[in-house]
Amino acid sequence: MPVQAAQWTEFLSCPICYNEFDENVHKPISLGCSHTVCKTCLNKLHRKACPFDQTAINTDIDVLPVNFALLQLVGAQVPDHQSIKLSNLGENKHYEVAKKCVEDLALYLKPLSGGKGVASLNQSALSRPMQRKLVTLVNCQLVEEEGRVRAMRAARSLGERTVTELILQHQNPQQLSANLWAAVRARGCQFLGPAMQEEALKLVLLALEDGSALSRKVLVLFVVQRLEPRFPQASKTSIGHVVQLLYRASCFKVTKRDEDSSLMQLKEEFRSYEALRREHDAQIVHIAMEAGLRISPEQWSSLLYGDLAHKSHMQSIIDKLQSPESFAKSVQELTIVLQRTGDPANLNRLRPHLELLANIDPNPDAVSPTWEQLENAMVAVKTVVHGLVDFIQNYSRKGHETPQPQPNSKYKTSMCRDLRQQGGCPRGTNCTFAHSQEELENMGTVHNELYKQQHVCVVKRAETCFSSQFFSPLEEPRERIQES
Repeated sequence: MPVQAAQWTEFLSCPICYNEFDENVHKPISLGCSHTVCKTCLNKLHRKACPFDQTAINTDIDVLPVNFALLQLVGAQVPDHQSIKLSNLGENKHYEVAKKCVEDLALYLKPLSGGKGVASLNQSALSRPMQRKLVTLVNCQLVEEEGRVRAMRAARSLGERTVTELILQHQNPQQLSANLWAAVRARGCQFLGPAMQEEALKLVLLALEDGSALSRKVLVLFVVQRLEPRFPQASKTSIGHVVQLLYRASCFKVTKRDEDSSLMQLKEEFRSYEALRREHDAQIVHIAMEAGLRISPEQWSSLLYGDLAHKSHMQSIIDKLQSPESFAKSVQELTIVLQRTGDPANLNRLRPHLELLANIDPNPDAVSPTWEQLENAMVAVKTVVHGLVDFIQNYSRKGHETPQPQPNSKYKTSMCRDLRQQGGCPRGTNCTFAHSQEELENMGTVHNELYKQQHVCVVKRAETCFSSQFFSPLEEPRERIQES
């Protein structure tokens, strides 16, 4: 019976015996299927097959090399060389170079804290998606043919994510939201804010979930009438744009009628809120990609839901919309971005390596690479990841940590109506109204203090202007006033 695989952050311990890897008893051995188990547990297996996916182990366990990339992360003594017998000396050289590249990249996963066998990577120079993809690469067994195919795909995935990260680093977060909604409006669609959009979608579902066919005008009027009590700003125009967004996402089955309005019927696969919302979100992400915008899952979650709880949902949508051609297009977009910014970090030097990675076949059934191709791919991915880290540390003003909501600096003189009437506010900490009496009082105190400071500054400025106007710099104003 297959064993359940461990979480990806638990890559420093054996997923069977849960002991941390070491250089003596629990040596990490990576299999061709990219699962890593300690040598002690592998020797105890009744069948020579991976305990997680039942993939046959065709190579003798004693021949499979120890994963030095993982050993160095647990502070174990790693020998300088490990004797591996391949077909010829040339293959050995290619293997050693590729292995060294993976070991160098693995150092970005060095845990800063955490429990036994679990890495805490919150302060890493790399983002969470980059860390996860790097863990996949580190667990590939380069001696096995299947392991080399997996390593090539992992390198390609790391390269593609590196391009996305570099584009995100060059974007202005303040303009990102404006550019996104401008692109949505340019296609005759609209996003009304997290709370209002959710209600509008649920009302569309309420009207059409039983298979009813309505004209666009009737559907819009129904939604507007139901929305107006809670959202007085709801209009036929804005709701019509929301319906247009769903129409672009092919959520409707449209029946045309002679000399009359067409009827719109919700397709069966979208007659639940989860399915409809996913297609709605996917359409907005697709519009952003068409407009050349690269937005992280955290930013998407904040923009569409007003929170950070939907990162995984948005990441799955982004992954689904990716195509083999997306990588090459992203490289072209990065080149344009660098031309616009002047490229102070000389990131354009990474382009040949990125193009090499983009040409790797992502198909799981791809032909096994030659040893030279494997070496070139590992050198390329090491170069681009190093380039990304160097840019983040030396040229970027942004960090990869998840942006924490900053308290709103505007004066809050009254309580939030949404919070009072509905028990929740879709704007969260960005709301310009107070969410508690304490916040209201604190902001009032801050307002008074700022007012006092501004008043003192104004008085001092007035005194300075008055004295400079009527007296020379060498004269004391008070003495002259007393004399007069």
